[in-house]
Amino acid sequence: MPYLILLILIIAAIFGPQWWAHHTFRRYSKSRDDIPGTGGELAQHLLMRMHVDTVGVEQTDKGDHYDPTARMVRLSPENFAGRSLTAVAVAAHEVGHAIQHHHKEPLLATRTRLVTLAHWGEKVGAALMFAIPLVTLITRIPQSGLLFFVLGFISMGLATLVHLVTLPVEWDASFNKALPLLKGGNYIVERDERAVRQILRAAALTYVAASLASLLNLARWMAFLRR
Repeated sequence: MPYLILLILIIAAIFGPQWWAHHTFRRYSKSRDDIPGTGGELAQHLLMRMHVDTVGVEQTDKGDHYDPTARMVRLSPENFAGRSLTAVAVAAHEVGHAIQHHHKEPLLATRTRLVTLAHWGEKVGAALMFAIPLVTLITRIPQSGLLFFVLGFISMGLATLVHLVTLPVEWDASFNKALPLLKGGNYIVERDERAVRQILRAAALTYVAASLASLLNLARWMAFLRR
């Protein structure tokens, strides 16, 4: 029963922010005639305005994000070609990450390294967890299984550490980069500021929720190994 309660809490922590973020994006995704340009056009304009001319903008089907390796702001089709508050705010948020990279801000660099490390950590951790029954059967030493569990738990747990630096990075991209740009350049009117703040908050939490998905993997393995 305690593990079931823990699993429910973990699922709520993961999917609650994701649901709220997607709901917020949909709520403000309606095209508006008073928005003069698309999200893709705004992203290109903001990059030029901030003299970040080494970064490009393109459409993607893999979700809105900034790729520091390719130096590319990538926007989903609805935000790249859309003229909505969501398109404008999300585009500005991803440009915020490009600005962080351009300024060589250490927190973004740390997150980029951690994401790569966490990706491989999850793979190694899953392999170690999967090998526990086999190793215990071959060696007939229970401690060997425990050792593999600890190593696997630590490896997979690396992914959960990513969110510790993800939230400050995302919050900075939304509220220290994107919002001042949108307000200072008069890209949004005062009556839309509250909605834009909600969208920027949702954009920041999207990555945190994705990072927390690793907790669900750990819970699944713990439940599996208890059988």
